[in-house]
Amino acid sequence: MDQPGFALGRPSWRAVATGVVATLVATLLSLASTDLGSASSVAVFMLAVTVAAVTGGIWGGLLTAVLASIVLPIVEEPTLTLRFDEARDLIAAVVFFAIALVVGLVVGNAADERANAARREREARLLAMLSSTLLSGDLPEQVLDDFAQILLEPLGLATCTISVVLDGQDVQARATAEGLDPGGPTEIVPLVAGSMALGTLVAERPDGRRAFTRDQRLLLEAATRQAAVALDRARLDARARLAQVDAETAQLRAAMFSSVTHDLRTPLASIKAGVTSLLDESVTHDAGQERELLMTILEETDRLNRLVGNILDLAKIRAGALIPRRSPTAIDEIVEAVAARLQRRFEDAGVALEVSMPPALPEIPADPVQADQVVTNLLENAVRHSPRGAAVRVHVSVVPKAIRLRVTDQGDGISVEDREKVFEAFYRGHETPESAGSGLGLAIARAIVMAHGGRIWVDETMGGGAAVAFELPIDETVVL
Repeated sequence: MDQPGFALGRPSWRAVATGVVATLVATLLSLASTDLGSASSVAVFMLAVTVAAVTGGIWGGLLTAVLASIVLPIVEEPTLTLRFDEARDLIAAVVFFAIALVVGLVVGNAADERANAARREREARLLAMLSSTLLSGDLPEQVLDDFAQILLEPLGLATCTISVVLDGQDVQARATAEGLDPGGPTEIVPLVAGSMALGTLVAERPDGRRAFTRDQRLLLEAATRQAAVALDRARLDARARLAQVDAETAQLRAAMFSSVTHDLRTPLASIKAGVTSLLDESVTHDAGQERELLMTILEETDRLNRLVGNILDLAKIRAGALIPRRSPTAIDEIVEAVAARLQRRFEDAGVALEVSMPPALPEIPADPVQADQVVTNLLENAVRHSPRGAAVRVHVSVVPKAIRLRVTDQGDGISVEDREKVFEAFYRGHETPESAGSGLGLAIARAIVMAHGGRIWVDETMGGGAAVAFELPIDETVVL
């Protein structure tokens, strides 16, 4: 941090030139105004000291003060000799020199402080701009290119090259100033975060220019430290994201294993029990009992088939291979077919299925197999969460540019905070053992609907329960 006071440092050529020119101009003005007396000459030279201090800093003011003290007596007695005939002349010269010296120091210091404040403000603005660039969130290569480009003008660079290693790969960013030939003084600054070397920054000035000043080197080092901190944070963020992805993958695998294990075991147990009972020669079954056992085996086999299909569909979704094979599809026919297929499931659960559709629904461009799966998943989800004696209602309607299907149950409903989570794979919410499912139905339904350019959501209900609605566009070019 800068300490208050007078910091002389080394005089610059600008300060020397300012002092000489200011003294020369003051001398000419004093010679031209000799008729006005010595007071006017003193005022002119004092003004010269002040102007030189403002323009050339402390050294400009001091040099002008010294030169003015020498020239002023000669101007007042133009005999080209420097004499002090009386004590009062000597005292006046000393007093003038002291006053000029104080004025030069005070005004020059104020000018230097103002220049330093302006320089620090420019540097702070530059560092803020660099920080904003580093935190922009763009690709690292683009960020480094912009970072190097910003440094060119403030530091008077011909080229700026940044070489770093990101994720094991060498990345280089280079910015070149137009109209400036490289070949001048070069500064190489390492990019270091803690004890880790991340790369280097090479700043090159144009051919024939002076070397970097101390302030320019400090500014370059500060900018490089910012870049190093940002790159190190990006590296740590990448590691954190990778660790998060690994944790989520492990959690997903555990959930999938638990779900698949549970959902496979239940139907397999029913199938084994039915087959074992049919093969047991010590037990006699009438035709009705045999048919019931065979129907149980068939239903549980269908359940296993749907589970395996859901798992395969989930794999397609994650691989980005869920592509609908569109053809003109009558959604009313699909709803009727699914309702007929699940009728026994509803009867066994003691739940009524009510379907309402307007006549002459328009066909939609959809994959009929996938559309069937969406309706099936929604109805199975609804009947699983409905108590006995309740009803599941399916309502199909035409909305602008789309067909909307809404499935409403009379279960416990879905809380507001869970309305997005229910569409995540393996999310089961607050299910009971009786209502537990694989956690894949709604996730797959959403993936299919979105692949068709539609949308699906949990809708508001009146009087409890849950409602899931989706829309599929009537026109293949419409994406809702």
